Amino acid sequence: MSGTPGQPRLALSTVCLSGTLEDKLAATAAAGFAGMEILDYDLVMSPWSPQRLAEEARGRGLSIEVYQPFHLETVPPDQFDGTLRHAEQKFRLLSELGARVLVCCSTRTERGLDDDDLAAEQLHVLAGRAAEHGIRLAYEAVPWGRVRSHEDAWRLVERVDHPALGLCLDSSHVLAGGGDPAAIARVDVDKVFHVQLADAPAASPDVREWSLHHRMFPGQGSLDVAGFLRQILAMGYDGPMALEVFNDVYQQEDPRHAATDAMRAMLVLAETVGAAGLLGTPDGIGSDDLPPAPSLGGFAFAELAVDQVSAPIVARTLSALGFAHVGQHRSIPVQLWEQGDARVLLNFAPQRTIAPATASICAFAVESSDPEASMARAARLLAPKLPRPRRAEEADLSSVATPDGTALFLCAGDGDADGDSDPARDWLDDFAPTGMPSPARPVLDSIDHLSITESIDDFDQSTLFYRSVLGLVPGEPTEITAPFGTVRRWAASDPGGRVRVTLSTTPLRRGDWAPAVSNPQVVVFSTADAIACARALRERGAPILQMPANYYDDLEGRLTLPDGFVDTLREHSILYDRDESGEYLHMFTEMLGSRVFFEIVQRIDGYSGFGAAQSIPLRMAAHRRQRLRMLAVAPTTASPDDPHQYSLAHLTALSLSPPELVDAAAAAGYRYVGLRMTKVTAEEPHYPLTYDPALMRATKTHLAATGVEVLDIELARFTSGDSPRDYLRFLEAGAELGARHVITQLPDADFARKTDRFAELCQLALPLGLTVDLEFPSWTETPNLTEATRVLRTADQPNAGMLIDVLHFARSGSSVDELRALPREWFHYAHVCDAPGEIPTTTAGLIHTARFERLYPGDGDLDIHAILGALPAGIPYALEIPRAMLVAQVGAKEHARLAIGAARRDLDDVAALAAM
Repeated sequence: MSGTPGQPRLALSTVCLSGTLEDKLAATAAAGFAGMEILDYDLVMSPWSPQRLAEEARGRGLSIEVYQPFHLETVPPDQFDGTLRHAEQKFRLLSELGARVLVCCSTRTERGLDDDDLAAEQLHVLAGRAAEHGIRLAYEAVPWGRVRSHEDAWRLVERVDHPALGLCLDSSHVLAGGGDPAAIARVDVDKVFHVQLADAPAASPDVREWSLHHRMFPGQGSLDVAGFLRQILAMGYDGPMALEVFNDVYQQEDPRHAATDAMRAMLVLAETVGAAGLLGTPDGIGSDDLPPAPSLGGFAFAELAVDQVSAPIVARTLSALGFAHVGQHRSIPVQLWEQGDARVLLNFAPQRTIAPATASICAFAVESSDPEASMARAARLLAPKLPRPRRAEEADLSSVATPDGTALFLCAGDGDADGDSDPARDWLDDFAPTGMPSPARPVLDSIDHLSITESIDDFDQSTLFYRSVLGLVPGEPTEITAPFGTVRRWAASDPGGRVRVTLSTTPLRRGDWAPAVSNPQVVVFSTADAIACARALRERGAPILQMPANYYDDLEGRLTLPDGFVDTLREHSILYDRDESGEYLHMFTEMLGSRVFFEIVQRIDGYSGFGAAQSIPLRMAAHRRQRLRMLAVAPTTASPDDPHQYSLAHLTALSLSPPELVDAAAAAGYRYVGLRMTKVTAEEPHYPLTYDPALMRATKTHLAATGVEVLDIELARFTSGDSPRDYLRFLEAGAELGARHVITQLPDADFARKTDRFAELCQLALPLGLTVDLEFPSWTETPNLTEATRVLRTADQPNAGMLIDVLHFARSGSSVDELRALPREWFHYAHVCDAPGEIPTTTAGLIHTARFERLYPGDGDLDIHAILGALPAGIPYALEIPRAMLVAQVGAKEHARLAIGAARRDLDDVAALAAM
């Protein structure tokens, strides 16, 4: 990698990422890095030769800066030849890779010796051999080796005094146990050949365990990595500098996400130390182009995804809390509820997945002094911008996806946003007034903060996102003993204290038993007087969560408080905390559904915390009691010799979400899946991959982890009133998933119109690398092979295709001879199933069989072999076999496994038949 002269050359170590070298190179390049540090075992496990690895890296714009580790210790002279042989092999390997630095790590084994004179002698010989190959050795001390500190390593390097021997300085080793970054100033910077950066939580007694399993990206732990970087830069260091983070969680997640986090961490670290330009590269790595975080003015709104079950519960609670339903969105089913400056949106058609009867935070907005700068910063930090369909007259609000898929909107606050007299909060004009006024005497003022629970896998990524993108300043993380396991909590706020976020996770959660609330989410409102507010809420019948009497007895014993004060708190189930800055009163609602609840807080005299640690287990136990009260009331694998590649069509197992479908396909031996991304009937589940970033992210992760690919997406269906451009985002999402084909149907009697729309859809799909494959269900206005052929010939598009569904073909009475005579390039794959020979006499009967009662190949009377034999050999077979009764009995995953087993048994000879 060629950095700017006089500047460090930034690289990412492969140890930070999961997967194989192929995965790691792709993720590193995608995140914007230009260099890599290669871990030895990554190459050992790879089928790539060193030359191939170097070529693949260059093809992605990556250089290989450093190779590591070469474990080294002083050995008896008669064993040193073995060390030299091993070293010579590594020197040749580095030459093939184009790397020029080999990290030599101190180690300790039974054969090693504690002999400084012999150590210096052997290191001198090794350095001489390395120099003959143009390689430099960066010697690294590790706390569990024979050379345990960088000071000891430096003394040894000074004693050897060879130009090819220098130091590797690792921030986590230097700073462990409270080390001072200034300590490295005693080292000659010209003898520092490599620098490794990593953060970590406070060191545990087992330093080796801590260092090899719990490192973090800079800024996520408690080490002074910024001070370390300032010091090494001040010394004039300009060699390779790699993020080297050993972390069990990062090494099990999608490497693209970890690489993105690594880049975010480095950009913010450079910003923190004022290193703009010092970490620059031709690709712009560094903070010189990272816009500063604009000041924030507070939360504009919190948006809850609701359904027909959860919505009335949430609405009743909002009303009891004093909110009024003041607006209805003009184009989408979203309600605006308001009280003071607190705004909550209820989205009845959320563009993300929620469990039935559940409310969930699907979006929130923060007010920025410069929304454009906020979006520019988010983009530079690799936050994915979300598409937002809107009408021309509606506010143009920009948003990005947080790691868990929640939409984060960045909008203007009070003042003049666009230079005219209109208020900056023009998004409020998108809501038609309901006639219900906002409360004249609100008891709640604004949104104080949001509290979100993350999985342990996403926790560090989310903390980094909020800290970097919004510029929030974190406090000290805490771990709390709770009724159902330890809870780790992270809290941060903007410098002005207007936007606060807390994240929680259960780091040691095991098993499926979840007696507590699963992944709770909290919208927290502020009030000027918690006690007066509690009295008002009681009169309105708000469902305030009851706290146990023991808490108040303990509070009275621990603290000296005014007479009668604790009794008042007890009466209203208000919790209390105080610190040197002020006091904090807060109370909770009961659960609204199974995930969301509200909290109300009063901050007195500058209190900036989030309540006593004890409040979390108190709340968890109280919600557990509420839940109990409510309850009381209320595979086969694919063989390389298989003649066909199979795809699992979504309709076969439509109860499975896309990630679940991918896993089921992988377990059963399918090569591909087809994804149903549009809702065709009112009864079927909807998986809105087009607009659900969390579902998209999860699906892509499962695809990458399993190796299953997306064969097709469905369904672009055109009646007389549909426009192809309505499907543009659908096409883009399919391309993002790696799909190859798009299924379309044309239930339109106007031949010219449907042909024009088919052609336009093909034109939209062509730049995305997608074919458009026309399917002809026999009950539609494009009912057979003949009509479908007319459409394709008239449209005359290079990416047009025809999807032969065996059932539809047979039911339409189409001709096998006609099929065989059509252009081979039209047919990209086929839908395969079987069915009874008797054809239903009604349209309803045809539809019912197609959607609920298909059979496995060989179990019915269709002439499957003749139909498939008329198609090109080698095309994939997508098994579309919905069988509602069987799925109810054995489950969707077992049904998918049985389907591919039956297909293999019945269809193995079709390829031979096609070649006849």
